[in-house]
Amino acid sequence: MSFYTREEGIEKHEMESIQFARLKTTVANVYENVPFYKREFEKAGVKPEALHSLTDLKKLPFTKKTDLRDHYPFGLVAVPMDEVVRIHGSSGTSGKPTVVAYTKNDIEHWSDIVARSIYLAGGRKGDLLHNAYGYGLFTGGLGLHHGSEKLGCATVPVSGGNTERQITLIEDFKPRIICSTPSYLLNIGETMLAKGLDPKKTSLAFAILGAEPWTEEMRATIETMFDLKAMDIYGLSEVMGPGIAMECVDCQDGLHLADDHFICEIIDPDTLDPVPDGENGELVFTSLTKEALPIIRYRTGDIASITRERCACGRTSTRMSRVKGRIDDMFIIRGVNVFPSEVERILLQMDELVCHYNIHLKRAGSMDHAELHVEVCESFFNRLPNGDFSVGEGPDLIKKIKYSLKSQALISMDVCLKAPYSIPRSEGKAKRVIDLRGENALTVE
Repeated sequence: MSFYTREEGIEKHEMESIQFARLKTTVANVYENVPFYKREFEKAGVKPEALHSLTDLKKLPFTKKTDLRDHYPFGLVAVPMDEVVRIHGSSGTSGKPTVVAYTKNDIEHWSDIVARSIYLAGGRKGDLLHNAYGYGLFTGGLGLHHGSEKLGCATVPVSGGNTERQITLIEDFKPRIICSTPSYLLNIGETMLAKGLDPKKTSLAFAILGAEPWTEEMRATIETMFDLKAMDIYGLSEVMGPGIAMECVDCQDGLHLADDHFICEIIDPDTLDPVPDGENGELVFTSLTKEALPIIRYRTGDIASITRERCACGRTSTRMSRVKGRIDDMFIIRGVNVFPSEVERILLQMDELVCHYNIHLKRAGSMDHAELHVEVCESFFNRLPNGDFSVGEGPDLIKKIKYSLKSQALISMDVCLKAPYSIPRSEGKAKRVIDLRGENALTVE
């Protein structure tokens, strides 16, 4: 069995020994060098010397995104600014990004983690990698770029957008690997088909897709469209960036965590108690090797589960499930919690529909309601008299969608069928929920 690093295949007790040693160093570092953490530790009544095993991690306080915003821009940095070599950030509702910093060692570690991820996905030295993640404050573009170079791939830094040019470079350069959001790769494929090109005939063999929740049904659509294998990559800037976890090309059965760099917990987002392995909860990460901005028990807002069973590929690393959705994206319809990814899973089981949809949250008088806008495929649309959804097979398809949503997910919402190519395509992260009510609460009675 070929691994990128030996740590991917070591026994659990050896990994736990590595994690505990690095955890103690990290906790001592933030206690001494980050005033915020020293205050929070003292509020919780813990000091670094109180850590006697990994189970003591639960004694430490959580870190939230609001903590990063409250200490904008550099209040959580643990090293002198002359040791910082890179600044990244993610945009927030306040208009200011949550800022993260990196030392030279941080960049080296991150590059190595991403190289490991690309290797997991089937990439090897000498491959040509087409990187369609956005470059800039967003960690996706530069994160994959440096990991690709670290592995020894020839890296094409295309960034996002300009789909026609993306297609030209794919055809001319003949990359073996492509990196992008799943919705944007779908956009590229549809654009190729509209130009009379067959996505199956490209040189692409592997796709590394992330930065937004996506489903097994979306994977099947993309893999069939391009005749490749599509793997999920996970990351977020507050913890490091892409590469925190990656699916292996051998099994595509959960994302392998870089256990030697991060500790992952799953908690109930309401009670903050741990949930058993295999059950969904909120992902919480503690960094173990970051210097500039170490983070303790960071609540990501992402919903997933973990397993500690050895993968059939031979790796012993903890695996996390595909992210089901974000707490921020969840809305409530008549008491039922709804994630867009659950709606997507149901829609993509129907041959009449394609992978493009929005959920509109609207207000009618004093009541709120949800309305699903979803595109039909061209063959279905062409069967409708004059493209009229109110006649022919249109009403039956609406009934079928409503029944499937209700029977499979207990969701009731209005359905609006849309003509092919009428929903705007994504050149980055897809926006699935559109709140038209002029307020923030994603609650629909």
